[in-house]
Amino acid sequence: MNIDLTDTTTRRIQESLTQARHLMGGPAVGMVLTLIIVTDESAQYDAVRAATEAAREHPCRVLTVISRDARGSSSRLDAEIRMGETGPGETVLLRMYGPLAEHADSVVVPLLMPDTPVVTWWPGGRVPKVPSGDPLGALAARRVTDSYAARDRLGTLARLAEVYRPGDTDFGWTRITNWRSLLAAALDQDHDEITVGEVSAEPDSPSAELLAAWLEVRLGIRVVRTVSDGPGITGVRLTTRSGDIEVSRHDGRVATLSRPGQPDRQVALHRRPMADLLAEELRRLDPDEVYQDAVTRFAKDLTAATTPQGPADTGGGGTDGGTGDGADKGSDKGAAGRAGAAKKAAPGKRSGSAK
Repeated sequence: MNIDLTDTTTRRIQESLTQARHLMGGPAVGMVLTLIIVTDESAQYDAVRAATEAAREHPCRVLTVISRDARGSSSRLDAEIRMGETGPGETVLLRMYGPLAEHADSVVVPLLMPDTPVVTWWPGGRVPKVPSGDPLGALAARRVTDSYAARDRLGTLARLAEVYRPGDTDFGWTRITNWRSLLAAALDQDHDEITVGEVSAEPDSPSAELLAAWLEVRLGIRVVRTVSDGPGITGVRLTTRSGDIEVSRHDGRVATLSRPGQPDRQVALHRRPMADLLAEELRRLDPDEVYQDAVTRFAKDLTAATTPQGPADTGGGGTDGGTGDGADKGSDKGAAGRAGAAKKAAPGKRSGSAK
């Protein structure tokens, strides 16, 4: 069922939702959350389609906020209600014109499902400066961004790291869930001490930066970044005395797991569509502490990379000198500069942080 409302109000939208629900015999008690999508007209189709697919696993009310002509026109609200077409959820497209677009939260709040969590998602490159401080982000327990779709991928991830608040997450992190699971399973088996790590990926990959940061945090090692032709992450190498533990994927579909003294093993490791990423984020509505550790580490490494360093022969007097913190210093040095060095390195060449 589709209902189009032109120059409408939130009250009329709510009444239309109730009427449509009664006509279809589907009460709203099955809704588990409200998903707010903040997008524009060009990206709304793909975003709504992904949300509709994710709603099959998580029945929800999807409120899609589309800003139109924020300047030079009078305030107006148009709505399109979709119900029962492809799943149990409800989808409302809210097109806001004029000054109303600057106050989207005043339209969204009356339409939230009562007593259910709220997730706000900014698909594409629409990443707010501070997700938790955005009026629509402040309504949500979870705030989902996608730094990979931004024009400046690593710069966007760095900014998100600086303003991180519990409940924030990014699809750059969600994309490496299967990588992390595979590596964790490989490391559950007996192995020699890991001394250094390496992550290879296409240039400007937020997922590669977060995977490298996660490995540094979890293993306490130095992880360097190398640049490949992609797609996405193409390999992870963990060096031990007896040989390398390596996962390589060059076609975006199947990976090869190599371990010292064992035959290579083929493992499915597909690049996941947007709907799968969104569905994963909707499964967990509490703060992701592991992501917090990784993105905090990324921010720390980036700060170390941009902090002016003293002369190499100054001895132990400066902030980079002294004793007792060699492990931390080495780890920072290995990862610091990943964002800049990996960006500048030619494909197939080791980035500056690997030196």
